[in-house]
Formats: sequence, structure tokens, C-alpha cells
Amino acid sequence: MISQLENQVVIITGGASGIGFAVAEKLQSLGARLALLDQNFDGLNTAKDKLKREPLIIQTNVSDEASVNAAIARVKDHYGRIDMLLNSAGITGKTNLKTHQIPTEDFELVYGVNLRGSFLICKAVLPHMLETGYGRICLMASIAGKEGNAGMAAYSATKAGVIGLTKTLGKEYAESGITVNALAPAVIYTPIHDAMPQEQIDYMTAKIPMGRCGTLDEAASMITYILSPENSFTTGFCFDLSGGRATY
Repeated sequence: MISQLENQVVIITGGASGIGFAVAEKLQSLGARLALLDQNFDGLNTAKDKLKREPLIIQTNVSDEASVNAAIARVKDHYGRIDMLLNSAGITGKTNLKTHQIPTEDFELVYGVNLRGSFLICKAVLPHMLETGYGRICLMASIAGKEGNAGMAAYSATKAGVIGLTKTLGKEYAESGITVNALAPAVIYTPIHDAMPQEQIDYMTAKIPMGRCGTLDEAASMITYILSPENSFTTGFCFDLSGGRATY
């Protein structure tokens, strides 16, 4: 049973929908105070209306350093502390294309959100966690980052980068009271997948030994543990949530 989340402050990027919002609901039910960051301001307002206690919402472009720094400063000013970070903002970019067919600007867009964004949000949050000697960070990787998905070069490469970043941060801050881990889901039905061709969804689902997609509740439960005080001796690790597709 996860405990000790009362009044802890969590930042969730991509918090307007999908996994980010599912985690927001779960953490709030355990007493956490929320700061939801997303580029979709209308989505943030919708998320705010759905939650039982009003969160701090900030329109943020995670690929832009000034936007990220301003958002983190607002969270610190509002709550006075930052205990947890879930970076769930992410995009797939164009899919079902071989690498030579991918527009370079699309690859750069995916890199900006998925990998540059992960770096920037950690860079901005870590000094505040170091001040208190405590923190929990979960970065959103993907099974595609472990194994590669054909037709998704930009997504696969950037999520592999997130795993490498997680391992580095885990080692760098291991003695600071801060843990940094990642989650590598297989297909979890979220709005990000609504924009993908059904052929791509079928391709990814067929690789899952359990023969089904993961659920938002399953993802939220695992992330809640990763962000909890109970997760005190695991850092730099990429947790599996793949229905048996990856077992390492």
C-alpha cells in the first residue's frame, strides 16, 4: 500500500490527458498536490475540472528551455517545494514510414519533445530536489526504446535516449536522496495512439505475449510506486510494462 504522499508536490508533464492525467487522479487520491504541465491549455482546463481538488495548471512547451524554466519556477513559487516529477509528455511523429522516408523536420520535432524535453525538465527540477535532499523522478520511455519499432525510427530512437538518460541520472544522483527511473510501456491506449494508423497499432499489439494492450490504470499504479517513498533502493532502472514483450 502506497503511503506518505499527503501534501507531496508532483509535477506531471503531459498532464492534460492519457497516462499523465491517469497518474494525476491516482496521486491526488493519495493526498498529493498537483502541478499539471501541457502544451494543450484547453486540455489542462478540462483536466482541472475533472479533478476533485484544483491543481496548478501551466501551459508549457517541454522542448523550449525558457518555457520549462518558467513553469518550474511557478510551481516552486506556488507550492514552495517539488517532491516528484513524471515526464509523460511525448509524441510519436509520423509513423508507418521507413527511415529514408521520414522528413528531417519531423525527426527533430519528436526529438525536441521526447528527449530534449526529458533533459530540460530534469535539468530544471533537480536543483530544487537537491535543496531538500529528496526527490522521485519517472521518465516515460517505451518498449520501442528497448527493441525498436519498424516504421517509428524517431520515436524508437528518442525513447532509447530516454533510457540512457535515466541510467545516467540514476548514477549521478544516487547518493542525493533522489531516485530517477523510467517506465517502458508497450501499447497503452491513450489519445497519442488515436492518431496512429490501425496497421501500426496492430503491428505493436501482435508482439505482446499477453495478446492485449495495457490499461491506463495499470500504468498509473506502476508509476505511483516508482514515484513513492517506498521506491527507495531502485534508481537508474527502466521498469517493464509490456505484457511480457520485454523481460529484461
